[in-house]
Amino acid sequence: MTRRADSIEVRYGWVILAISLAIGTIAMAAPNILFVSLKDIASDFEWPRAGPSLAYSLMMMGSGVGGIAMGLWMDRRSVIEPVLFGSVMIGLGAIVASHAGARWDFYVANGLLIGAFGEAAMIAPLIANATRWFDRRRGLAVAIIASGQGVAGAIWPPIIRLLNDSIGWRETYLCFGFFALATLVPLALFLKPKPPIARAETSQGSSMGEFSVLGYSPATVQALLCLAVVGCCTAMAMPIVHLISHVTDIGLSRSTGASMLSVLFAASFFSRIGFGLLADRIGAVKSMLIASSAQAVMLLAFAFVTTEIGLYLAAFMFGIGFAGIMPNYALMIRHWFPGNQIGWRVATIYLFGAIGMALGGWLGGVLHDVTGTYMHAFLAGFGFNALNFMVIGHLCLRQTRLRLSPLPV
Repeated sequence: MTRRADSIEVRYGWVILAISLAIGTIAMAAPNILFVSLKDIASDFEWPRAGPSLAYSLMMMGSGVGGIAMGLWMDRRSVIEPVLFGSVMIGLGAIVASHAGARWDFYVANGLLIGAFGEAAMIAPLIANATRWFDRRRGLAVAIIASGQGVAGAIWPPIIRLLNDSIGWRETYLCFGFFALATLVPLALFLKPKPPIARAETSQGSSMGEFSVLGYSPATVQALLCLAVVGCCTAMAMPIVHLISHVTDIGLSRSTGASMLSVLFAASFFSRIGFGLLADRIGAVKSMLIASSAQAVMLLAFAFVTTEIGLYLAAFMFGIGFAGIMPNYALMIRHWFPGNQIGWRVATIYLFGAIGMALGGWLGGVLHDVTGTYMHAFLAGFGFNALNFMVIGHLCLRQTRLRLSPLPV
């Protein structure tokens, strides 16, 4: 491996990004099965829609809680071991879900096996690992890995819809389980155990004193970021989890809903790369504010737009907005906190993000069951998004008042 004297970046770092993107894309098929098959699963088990929505919430919660353990495992050993373990658990969990005979079987398969033991290894650890391979293009690197969600959302819904319509949701889970085992395990072996040794770095937070970040204690800033991520992810989950069900409720076909979800995630892929480049130019905080604003506006559009063309446009613009949010948390943490704390701090943010996604997915189903429409769910999402904007806006103003550079030194 070769690198510039003033940078930690080496050529193999790009291999790490490609492999991480592929792993994330395959792993994210699991929640997409829930999105597409939600109504069929609810019908099969004779549940209200809050039932399969709760399975998604448990998956997100599990991935968040498990992510901290996976991050610590990565810090102490290497990224390969938790990713290999997670790969096996995702495949096993999908197979168990396909044979679920009762509610708790289905919840354990999604929440524990796929979520806490599987997806947990595919999110925060891979993103944290990328920040240790890149410094000059860190925003782009994080965005590429995080865009796995967008690639998965563009590829998987049409495939899952075809499988679901032809062989049923159980067989769809079964096919994916074997596919995950056959692909994720070999890919994980290409992840190099150790990144290049980074040059000594001083974050803005540590430069202001050992216990000061933006003039606050590190715990205060971490808590504010956790609050912000709950707000944005609660809002984010409502269209993502319930878009297909919402579309069919207003008289459009499930194939149209799946196509809209694909458009949403396809837009998010290109947007995430764009926001990564933007963060490298203007800083993660300002980039986050732009993305949060776009997501908020489109939640209002989902609440009131009912035409097919209008919903396609709303899905596209929502994908543009929501995609720019999550990668910026890792960049802010890497910028404000010491580099040796990146693993557990990023994992903690993703835990609270998972709490938000779980809350949003479940709350969207509950509000539909109570009101008979998703309009109130999208309006509630707008309120949660406003919380995110206020917290990040405060941190942006704080950074500006202290005359701190928005970019890494």
